[in-house]
Amino acid sequence: MEGNREFRPATLAERFFNRAFGFLVGLGLSPSYNYLLEVKGRKSGKVYSTPVNLHEVNGKQYLVAPRGRTQWVQNAEVSGEVTLKKPGQRRTFRLRPLADSEKPEILKSYLVRYPSAVQRFFPIPPDSPLQEFAKIAAGYPVFELISAS
Repeated sequence: MEGNREFRPATLAERFFNRAFGFLVGLGLSPSYNYLLEVKGRKSGKVYSTPVNLHEVNGKQYLVAPRGRTQWVQNAEVSGEVTLKKPGQRRTFRLRPLADSEKPEILKSYLVRYPSAVQRFFPIPPDSPLQEFAKIAAGYPVFELISAS
């Protein structure tokens, strides 16, 4: 299985889709779980944005990085916080990275909830047992969001 992968770079088509979808999220033309994530660049200090799915489990909010340690993940790890935006809303969160042992339930529920959007990034189907998610957990960064206000 894919234990400790770095990340799968976005294809040209995925980059185009992310920009177009991010534009729609910014206009509020997306499902309620979609947000624009803003994070400060770890080298440039510039603010970058990308669309994300806010995932809730047992009353807690999470961000899952299905493509692995992408640029937004690396920037978030350095800054320790992100802002989630949509029209009329702007919320800043501190991040708590989950240990691999905490990830299986979150990864499974994420894949069950968003299969059409993220299945291609997972080597196992949504109905796999939690033990299979434990085997791949190291390759998928997951952050619990903690309100910064």
